[in-house]
Amino acid sequence: MILIFGALFLVSWWRTRSADSRTMAVAVVGPLATAVAYVCSELFKSAVQEDRPCRAVAGAATSLATCPPVGDWSFPSNHSTIAGAAAIALAIAWRKIALLTLPLALFAAFSRVFVGVHYPHDVAVGLVLGGLVATLVVLALTRPARALIETMRTSRTGVVVWFAGPGPAVRPDTGPGSVHGGGQGPDSGYGPGPAHGPGHGPVGDSRRLRRQRGRHGARS
Repeated sequence: MILIFGALFLVSWWRTRSADSRTMAVAVVGPLATAVAYVCSELFKSAVQEDRPCRAVAGAATSLATCPPVGDWSFPSNHSTIAGAAAIALAIAWRKIALLTLPLALFAAFSRVFVGVHYPHDVAVGLVLGGLVATLVVLALTRPARALIETMRTSRTGVVVWFAGPGPAVRPDTGPGSVHGGGQGPDSGYGPGPAHGPGHGPVGDSRRLRRQRGRHGARS
């Protein structure tokens, strides 16, 4: 599951190379947010020091996975924390992928209980911890990451530009009616058309001029 999430992070980064800088910033911050969640999980483990059910539960069936050694504590589940963080970070950067990442995270958490190396509360707290930390880290680092990516996209170093990507393509508006293209469409303000409104344009101007001359002639 962790390898799958890693591959999805790479796909998420690659697809945002041609996107705006903020979208790419959210994508590249995701792996870092997952790593921070893992560190938080390890700190909790060291503080709580809950023994594994494969050792602590008397008469329990033999675990399907090798029981980790003493000192590798149970609460919270590292795998679940990583899965929860990766699932949420990917969902923030790529909403449609949430239909895949969230079930994967739940399956990863369930598998740790199923093989007998974690309690249900270990994986539940791990999922919540991972998702919460990932959300906070993404929110905190998106702005500085965006500024960094914008700087990278103006770099003269090929590798840096390749990593940051070209960004969104700029499409010049040169069609009919475009102000930049010098067109004379309805909204351009040049030539006859609705933009002049009634009584404007060459015809309207000549009529006003004749009326003004008539008024001056009557007064004289």
